Amino acid sequence: MASDDECYGYDSDYDYYDEDDVAMEADEDALVEEDTPAPDRPVDCWAITKESLSTAQQQDLSMVMNLLNIKQHHARALLIHHRWKTECICDHFDRKGRDRMLREAGVVLQENNNCRASPSRMMSCMVCFEEFSMSVVSTMECGHYFCNDCWTEYFKTSVDSGKKQIRCMGLKCPAICDESVVRRLLGRRYPDAARRFDRFLLESYLEDNDFVKWCPSVPHCGRAIRVGGSEQHCEVECPCGVGFCFACAAEAHSPCPCTMWDQWEVKCNGESETVNWILANTKNCPKCYKPIVKEGGCNLVTCKCGQYLCWLCGGATGSAHTWTSIDNHSCNRFVEGEKKKVDDAKRHLHRYTHFYDRFKIHGDSYKVEYEKLGPAVEERAKWLQTLQQHALLQDGAWLTEAHQKLLRSRQVLSRSYVFAFYMFGDDYHGKVHKTEQGKVAIAQVLFEDYQEQLERHVERLSKVLATEFSLDPVEEDKILRDKQDALNLAKIVQTHCGEIYKCIQDELLPLLLDTVDIATYRPRGPDKAKEFQP
Repeated sequence: MASDDECYGYDSDYDYYDEDDVAMEADEDALVEEDTPAPDRPVDCWAITKESLSTAQQQDLSMVMNLLNIKQHHARALLIHHRWKTECICDHFDRKGRDRMLREAGVVLQENNNCRASPSRMMSCMVCFEEFSMSVVSTMECGHYFCNDCWTEYFKTSVDSGKKQIRCMGLKCPAICDESVVRRLLGRRYPDAARRFDRFLLESYLEDNDFVKWCPSVPHCGRAIRVGGSEQHCEVECPCGVGFCFACAAEAHSPCPCTMWDQWEVKCNGESETVNWILANTKNCPKCYKPIVKEGGCNLVTCKCGQYLCWLCGGATGSAHTWTSIDNHSCNRFVEGEKKKVDDAKRHLHRYTHFYDRFKIHGDSYKVEYEKLGPAVEERAKWLQTLQQHALLQDGAWLTEAHQKLLRSRQVLSRSYVFAFYMFGDDYHGKVHKTEQGKVAIAQVLFEDYQEQLERHVERLSKVLATEFSLDPVEEDKILRDKQDALNLAKIVQTHCGEIYKCIQDELLPLLLDTVDIATYRPRGPDKAKEFQP
């Protein structure tokens, strides 16, 4: 069986803790105790299933109905208009008043009209221009009336086109039709359309709601996650185990903003770097135009198609040559544009490789520490609980706690290189304020210092957790020392992660022209959503 050093790629000559190191960690631990802020409150998030969807929707409907003293279909129309933002409704209510707010959302309360006459009275439908008795005419709350046949066909067409808010047929009338009338008329002739209409109303709570997102699990787990009204920039974990960024529904990626992460995904999955490498390392044949790689020799190159070319300039030549020159060919004149093009491609490729390598190395380390080190840590924690004769060693929770902090720090480190690639380069589309450009270099030094410190202590913590315990005899002193080291390092890496987040949020993102935000740092990763109970 491979040793820990083999499994986790540690150098056997790694100069680990000496007495000065222990003293330094003790000092840093004292600072951590004083400076670490109180953890932020958990995100208020709930997992909604098909069974609990109706109850979750009814909560918001009831709140608005009670606040404004209106019917349920009025409340639903108002909430859909404001994308289910109840706090937005409260704000509009205070600023604009009830009537104006309802009118802007297309909600018209019952008006007095002459159309609610005796059933024997005859009325003319303004769509088909036929005469009908009032028993087969329906009137909306706005006062417009049409025959039931015209209403029914209009409702059917609207539902078939996917509408969940059907407006009155009256000329330029903004009023939303009464849901009960739509259900009643559709149910008589088109029961399938009536059921689709009800489903549209129910699913609008998910599709039109800025605070509810489908879990991006594949295959889909059937849940949607709802967060509190002020917590859109957060990372959550579905009960199915999938963690994601609530703002963009991509995998959790803080402290990298959504726009940068999206560009990174496209860049890594696309062919842009392949094109850069070809441009920097190949020449195109002037005859067949295929790229050629030179692996040594003189500067006369022969393509597979038989064409001779000069490697220095890429121009076509004859075959006669010496080691230092090609007959009847000269390319000693400097071409500024072409050289700059190649130099830029090489520089961009080298920079991309630098950041991608570190992004991937920490990502790969996370995978190994999760899949291999995790079970080993859990096994050692269980073993400590069996040491009845060693009371000081029985608590193994410190192992799992330190391991969790290690995994979280690995993720922060990996994603921090994506942020640095865009923030401190010219690839990011968001530009820095001209008046703030001088501050970028200062903030970059601070950011890279935090990043370097985090990197150093993460490797130390990983080394401590990868160290096996001796079972026979039990090395009590060594286990206690490892425990203290792991606890100190876990607190230190948590502090450094928080410093990176704070530096990005407070020092760097405000320098950009575009408004960009990131999720709050959570030492334990994305907050776990609770199952919504109907």
